Amino acid sequence: MLRWLLASVHLLALGIGMGAVWARRRALLSIAEPRGVSRVLWADSVWGIAAALWITTGLVRAFGGFEKGTTYYLHNHWFLTKMACFAGILALEIAPMVALIQWRMRLGRGEPIDTSAAGRYARTSGWQAALLVIMVFAAAAMARGFGVGQ
Repeated sequence: MLRWLLASVHLLALGIGMGAVWARRRALLSIAEPRGVSRVLWADSVWGIAAALWITTGLVRAFGGFEKGTTYYLHNHWFLTKMACFAGILALEIAPMVALIQWRMRLGRGEPIDTSAAGRYARTSGWQAALLVIMVFAAAAMARGFGVGQ
């Protein structure tokens, strides 16, 4: 039952994260609208929650003894592909994360925010969504047993 629950939450977090990162991208592209900043920050918060669920359930599933075992994962090139994509998503997230934290702090102090980099962060979110799609294909290949000892 726990394995099923972990897998279900992991997959739900992936879907929620995809929607959130795409919503953040769209909100960043329409930032000139007055409600644009609040939509960006809302989507970014959902993206963060999904990422926390995704990371937690992924670590527990891969390394907590609930699934196929660490050896299986670390010797499966599809899993390694997923992890390379994940590392790319994390690396791409650094700049938007820092900027959006600063936006939140400035808004909390009633100060204006500089949205001049919004287009760049929107492109970043698009690349992150593309990497998520690649991860889904890699996960499907891994679930079918592809990549073990190949």
